[in-house]
Amino acid sequence: MTSGKLPAALTRTLSGVELPPVPHATEGGILKARPPRHGREGRRFGFRPQKPRAPSGEPAWLLPFVLGAVLLLSVLPLARLAGAGVSGLVDGEAARLIFEPATFAALRNTLVTATGGMVVSLFLGSLFAFALALTDIRGKLILSFAFMLPMMIPPQVTALAWVEMSGPASPLLKTLGLAPPLGSPQPLYSLSGIALLLGVQHAPLVFLALKAGLAASPRDGIEAARLSGAGPFRVFRDIVLPLSAPGLIAGGAIAFVSGIGNFGIPAILGIPAGIETLPTLIFSRLASFGAATFGEIALISTLIAAISAAGLLVQQHALAGRDYRLIGHSGARAAFSLGRWRIALEALLVSLLALVLVAPLLALVASSLVPAYGVPLTFDTMSLSAYAEILFRQAITLTALKNSLFLASAAALGLLVVTVPAAYLLTRREGALANLLAILMEIPYALPGIVLAVAFILTFAAPLPVVGVSLYGTIWIILAAYFSSFLAVSLKPVMSAFTQMDPALEEAARLAGAGFFRRMRDVLLPLIAPAAGASVILVFLIAANELTVSALLWSAGTQTLGVAIFNLDDSGSSDLASALSVLVVLLVIALMAALEFFAKYLPEGVLPWRN
Repeated sequence: MTSGKLPAALTRTLSGVELPPVPHATEGGILKARPPRHGREGRRFGFRPQKPRAPSGEPAWLLPFVLGAVLLLSVLPLARLAGAGVSGLVDGEAARLIFEPATFAALRNTLVTATGGMVVSLFLGSLFAFALALTDIRGKLILSFAFMLPMMIPPQVTALAWVEMSGPASPLLKTLGLAPPLGSPQPLYSLSGIALLLGVQHAPLVFLALKAGLAASPRDGIEAARLSGAGPFRVFRDIVLPLSAPGLIAGGAIAFVSGIGNFGIPAILGIPAGIETLPTLIFSRLASFGAATFGEIALISTLIAAISAAGLLVQQHALAGRDYRLIGHSGARAAFSLGRWRIALEALLVSLLALVLVAPLLALVASSLVPAYGVPLTFDTMSLSAYAEILFRQAITLTALKNSLFLASAAALGLLVVTVPAAYLLTRREGALANLLAILMEIPYALPGIVLAVAFILTFAAPLPVVGVSLYGTIWIILAAYFSSFLAVSLKPVMSAFTQMDPALEEAARLAGAGFFRRMRDVLLPLIAPAAGASVILVFLIAANELTVSALLWSAGTQTLGVAIFNLDDSGSSDLASALSVLVVLLVIALMAALEFFAKYLPEGVLPWRN
């Protein structure tokens, strides 16, 4: 009998199996069993023990690298903040601090303004979401792009623009002859004014949460109701509203949490009127530094985090026990054809955008062109001297511009070093560890910026171990906080690109002998380059205009654009603050336009106004 090879399938099946001892003939013709060989531990059993290993092609350093980055940027600062909060609870300082008149008033004001802002956000965001997702109005992309602008514009710029638009000293109203009599109060310096602007600032969050779900909802139920004779109002009430409940609840919760941690709007509108919220209370406590300052701001930050977590828990409770699964085919076709009402709805949406976006920005431009706040804009008073002062003569604003450009560029490019390996890891791995890493990366962005800033103050106030160097008071602590805060923003586009990529491309390169860095350079990076570019622009766009984090971390020489605008307005230089704000808005519009220009090269879901 001739020997032959086993079939390939059987060879694969028997791979790793130790066969029984095989008899063999000796010189005496007696069959004896060949003794088993135990050259390797575990070979004496029927199967070799399988050691847990990473997915094929994943380098051994990748998981420790991502874990180290997450621990440094997320776990360490938040653990330090939690430790300080628990220490305050144990010492009994929390009750004393919360029931102080100033703290109790700030807590009440925070809840009132955040709740009022949530109501305004729900009205504006749901109106635009329903109109753009379910009706046949024209110019949807332009309307969506314009409605997203308030979220991209820094909150302190939004507040400053509205102040310049209203009140008896408004240059725009004086020019139009519509200014109230001199001595009339500024209506925005109030709790209702703060709530209104919080609602305008965060309405795009409700819009995004609701519009995505409406665009994916099935049209079958709507068509069936129409065929049954139901009118548009009945269809909207009985079908559309129940299906939109998850988006409304999620959007409302996000708007509430964002209002809790907003610093720019309460600072511009509340401080002149003596109205404090929890974020501005932290700012004032840090400004009047004392022996107990760190402990007090840690407790107040823990209180803000607790209120934010309570808001998200209410959202989960509202959605629990309900089944929102959708059955049917979704489609892009509008569910409601408006007919003659289409022009009326388009006029309403354009009018709202003119009120909440165009008019404040025009007022900001008018204020930047007059020599002082309250002077009407005419050909005689019009001047570009504020822009010349900002760009060529003001050393502080030039320093702030350089710092913001450096921080935004360093954060946008430096985060790719973390997010590209992290996105690769999270898309190739499954299980509890990958889910935990994803959650830990999201938490710093979900937390109010004021809380994250306090966490970094507590973490880096003392000198670093071994090197003995302190980051507090330097530009590097702001950069580290930006890395933590915008990690999730940088991760999303890159992870979306990896998710949509066919893994067979990389597998073919791996089988051809290409190592990880070779595969990354020649195969993966060219494919994710558009998404990585979008990630850079998005992070740069947000970081260049950031105020809440840097308001607590800046020191002399490390001012950012957001801090410079706040300080100029606080010192009474409204023309300079307006001019710098106009430049910031132009930068925002230019970057958003650049993203829109390259939209066709980007993965779906990267640009929020195209969601």
